[in-house]
Amino acid sequence: MIKPYPLQFQPEFKERVWGGRALEQFGLDIPEGHIGEGWMIADHPNGTTTVMNGDLKDLGLDQVREQFGQEWFGSKGFSEINGRFPLLIKLLDCNDDLSIQVHPTDDYEGLPQGELGKTEMWYVLDAKPGSKIIYGLNNGVTRESLQLAIANGTITDSLREVPVEAGDTFYIPSGTVHALCAGVVVAEIQQNSDTTYRLYDYNRPGLDGKPRDLHIEDSLNVIAYEGSGATMMKTDTAIPGEWLQLAKSPYFIVEKGIVSGAWSLTTTPASFAILVICEGQGRLNWDGGSLDYKAGQCFLLPANLLQYTLEGNATVLRSYLP
Repeated sequence: MIKPYPLQFQPEFKERVWGGRALEQFGLDIPEGHIGEGWMIADHPNGTTTVMNGDLKDLGLDQVREQFGQEWFGSKGFSEINGRFPLLIKLLDCNDDLSIQVHPTDDYEGLPQGELGKTEMWYVLDAKPGSKIIYGLNNGVTRESLQLAIANGTITDSLREVPVEAGDTFYIPSGTVHALCAGVVVAEIQQNSDTTYRLYDYNRPGLDGKPRDLHIEDSLNVIAYEGSGATMMKTDTAIPGEWLQLAKSPYFIVEKGIVSGAWSLTTTPASFAILVICEGQGRLNWDGGSLDYKAGQCFLLPANLLQYTLEGNATVLRSYLP
């Protein structure tokens, strides 16, 4: 019998026209090219991460899910729509502006078979001075006015720009028009989905030299014009040894914690927990083992791991199912 232990995965890296080399700052061995996304914990047809430590080394997250089921992932640990792991954890390097985009809900009829909608959240790990994001529409924008702005090439006049700095967090429910902009590195916790509808892409060529597809009709259909429930917050009020809630949705709860010394914690039978190390370093201990951690690493803690301790000096995100 294999005892539960924290799982670390070999990331799946994705080249993107807006990507760069910033993920190297975490010591990640990224491939050549414009690397925009590191899929750190993934169980999706477009990318599945492989365990790189312990008894389950070399198994994909999908294989772990199939073999250990609710015992390891918790009674809530599966998507009711497709049976897969319900979350996707990424690190994003925005060396250039991302497309203006929006994500659908689970029940949007245009979704590919078996795909989920996408509600997500960002935690800003690094931001160059003057960095910004697109976060929602300006007041009064309707489907009709947005459609006209797209046709006239004036869509950017309809978009809300927000300045960002490290430590800011943004909750992005499906239906929120949004885009990360150049100079930002973020951790992203999201539903396990790879569906994005692009409204505008700055008329630039993609990696193949051709313009990337836009999805105007789908985008106009799924935008929440009256507001999606998006919220943003500064997180410098976090204090050592206490969790500060950053986002709560039907799909995930995300909290920020400051490790200073030793912090005893526990998982619950209902849900796995995911740790994203934002800053610092230390040691993760549990019944039967320990491992060192550092910024940029992500760990999947099985629901039946129960007691564990974080030691060191670090900033950590903890995600689990509501």
